[in-house]
Amino acid sequence: MAGRKSRYTTIENKSIKNKIWSVALYIRLSQEDSDNGTEKQESNSVTSQKTLLNEFIEEHDDLIVYDTYIDDGFTGTDFNRPSFQRLLEDMRNGSINCVIVKDLSRLGRNYIEVGNYIEQVFPLFNIRFIAINDSVDSFKNPASTNTILVPFKNLINDEYCRDTSIKIRTSLNGKKKKGEFIGAFPSYGYIKDEKDKHKLVIDEVAADIVRKIFNWNVNEGVGKIAICHRLNDLGILNPTGHKKLELGQNYNNYGIRDNTYTWTPSTVRNILNNEIYIGNTVQGKRRTKSYKIHKVEAVPKEEWVKVENTHDPIIDKETFEKAQELSRRDTKVSQKTQELSVWAGFLKCADCKRAMNKKSSTNKSGSKYEYYICSTYRKKSNNLCTKHSIKVENLSQAVLQAINLHINLLINTEEIVKQINDVGESITRPQIIDNMIVEKQNEIFKISNFKMRLYEDWKNNDITREEYLEYKQKYEIDIERLKKNIERLENEKQKYERQSINSNEWIEKFREQKGINELSRDIMMELIDCIYVKENGDIKIKFKFEDEFKRCLEYIENNKVNIFKKMA
Repeated sequence: MAGRKSRYTTIENKSIKNKIWSVALYIRLSQEDSDNGTEKQESNSVTSQKTLLNEFIEEHDDLIVYDTYIDDGFTGTDFNRPSFQRLLEDMRNGSINCVIVKDLSRLGRNYIEVGNYIEQVFPLFNIRFIAINDSVDSFKNPASTNTILVPFKNLINDEYCRDTSIKIRTSLNGKKKKGEFIGAFPSYGYIKDEKDKHKLVIDEVAADIVRKIFNWNVNEGVGKIAICHRLNDLGILNPTGHKKLELGQNYNNYGIRDNTYTWTPSTVRNILNNEIYIGNTVQGKRRTKSYKIHKVEAVPKEEWVKVENTHDPIIDKETFEKAQELSRRDTKVSQKTQELSVWAGFLKCADCKRAMNKKSSTNKSGSKYEYYICSTYRKKSNNLCTKHSIKVENLSQAVLQAINLHINLLINTEEIVKQINDVGESITRPQIIDNMIVEKQNEIFKISNFKMRLYEDWKNNDITREEYLEYKQKYEIDIERLKKNIERLENEKQKYERQSINSNEWIEKFREQKGINELSRDIMMELIDCIYVKENGDIKIKFKFEDEFKRCLEYIENNKVNIFKKMA
């Protein structure tokens, strides 16, 4: 029996010795490897890895290459790599039984995942694993996969990746704060400067389309869907089509599958809301969770990195702000004209503060007319709110009359303020404040001199150290108190200066509309913030710049002595 056991053992050993291995050569190269020196970078290149692996195969007759799997440009922090996933599939169906890599870092740089593959996954599928430069061979030297060196090297590889991630994030954040563009592709309307890839220049072909989009939306009141129809009817390529076909960029938008490159409302909306068109660079809107978890998440708006005036604008700021105000309003376009109503987004119920809905009806004479009613009453319940009905004709007359009255009142107020400002010999409140600020600044100068002499007195032994510290603290408290007083006075001065309307843009907006006899959406956007409709059909208009108007009245009240002096 003993002899038979020995013979069987010899046959088994001979069979194992002559086993032929179906080999998967795995090669990986990522961007993080290019951060090494030139020598290390070349060592990790795809060509270098392939040469090393093939030389190893030539030296071993029992190794037959089934396939070579290359992931070029993929990080080692996870295993969601196309070629590695193909390798796993071939492993599961039995096509391969041996995996060879240059070293452990080529398999991956995630300490936990690499250890799991070496200690769990590969043994489960009877896969021989070889890492040439790290002297790891799970078949010839099983202990080599279980030594402390393997997890230690994996940990070093993981730490290297973490350190690289931190350095890259720090560098990119620094560029963002400087206003340098760090994205792969700029927004539609811009291209990268050929001399500086972090600077944007205008792409005139696309910029002309951007200007049209803003003009249609802001000045003509055309909705996003109607803008899409116009662009598609004109045969204009959407941003993806422009980048791929007209600029020849290697740009992919995985949301587009049919390659028709047509415009959608969301694309138009993104353009209308993008600050890049007024010369601002806004970056950091999305980020990966960590260097291991590559899931992209949205960043809260308050954490975005915005730098103003980094490149030439395509749209002026006033037009852009009008577009933002339009997008904030609850507006719907007409199904027939595909254009916004003059009243869209302005009308609200005076009681429930919800939007008003437009309806149409026919009177006894057969004439059609339009009117608005409370959306809560119409859509939810007449127990929650009342009808608040108002005809469009009556609404137009009331708003037009209110605007003209408001404009006349403002112009009269302007004349009174001009009289105040023309009283040159009178001492105005801002001048008094200036004098008070100078007095406070002089006090700070005196106390600072006292404080400086205090140190000399201590060094000359004229006062004790305790006295020095006591007086020093008192002087510092007095200086801080005076600084706060100056800050308060400067704020008060700014408030009074804002009350002067000689150079205010807001009064110019009202003056431009003097004597209007027809409402337009442009006028509504310029002058009105909201219109509240009451149950009895009366309206309350909340004009823009009401705070500025109130300050003008306060200015008149505070300076009425100067008015009487001027009249005398």
